[in-house]
Amino acid sequence: MQVAILGLGRMGGNMARRLRQAGHEVVGWNRSTDITQQISKEVGLVVAKQVEDVVKLLETPRAVWLMLPAGDVTENILGELIGLLSKGDIVVEGGNSNFRDTMRRAEMLGAKGIHMLDAGVSGGIWGLKEGYSLMLGGDEEIVERLRPIFESLAPAPAKGWGRVGPSGAGHFVKMVHNGIEYGMMQSFAEGFEIMQAREDFALDLHRVAKIWQHGSVVRSWLLDLAERALKDDPKLSQIADYVEDSGEGRWTVFEAINENVPAPVITLALLQRLASRQESSFAAKMLAALRNQFGGHALKKPGS
Repeated sequence: MQVAILGLGRMGGNMARRLRQAGHEVVGWNRSTDITQQISKEVGLVVAKQVEDVVKLLETPRAVWLMLPAGDVTENILGELIGLLSKGDIVVEGGNSNFRDTMRRAEMLGAKGIHMLDAGVSGGIWGLKEGYSLMLGGDEEIVERLRPIFESLAPAPAKGWGRVGPSGAGHFVKMVHNGIEYGMMQSFAEGFEIMQAREDFALDLHRVAKIWQHGSVVRSWLLDLAERALKDDPKLSQIADYVEDSGEGRWTVFEAINENVPAPVITLALLQRLASRQESSFAAKMLAALRNQFGGHALKKPGS
């Protein structure tokens, strides 16, 4: 089957490679042309130098998959595509876009007779080998048209992918997926810190992780990744204690509030990421000052 992928970064590039390995014809475009040429040499990707070239290189009805950063980049490329694509063409939006933007965009493209699917994509840099989990939103008939593409990207033809609802549902489910991921990661982080703090036991955290990988209730892919990280750097001494967030955790917390759903674990996991970015916490200073004021508790001076 023929498909174009716009955006050949860590995810999009490996998706293009996996599709080529499965025998699909893939047209690729990226803002930086170096990666496009590299993948073309590796797996025979058809190179598009401009977005308009993508449309020219595809047979109708076209299938164009966007793997671009959420926000203005996706918005601008969609704005360009809408003037180039024809009625009956399909756009798959696979970035981590806000589902409300997705619903608006689907309506905008639909007014031109262009179909849109939103694809929540999970699998990270391991997707090339292991496959990608795909959460699809949009018309069921359009999903079926691209079944060969989804089956090739997924871990197995009948596993790891599916339509979850109408337009916006794919990105909504992926948003919640990432919120859950925040909570799971925070739990592992806290557990390993508790063990690391018990200095008299001198625990080998890498060994603990390896033991847990087999038969324990907490065994998981995230634990496998923790084991790999601890193997490479047992004290994590080469990593700064600064944690970014992609935005989807924030959106999940917002939707929980909006729907009156209590989500304390995901919310606190997000707030812990924000706390990791503070070089100095004024709130902690205020807490210390209040303890000193009401109870005479000792204060530590800066640098002590």
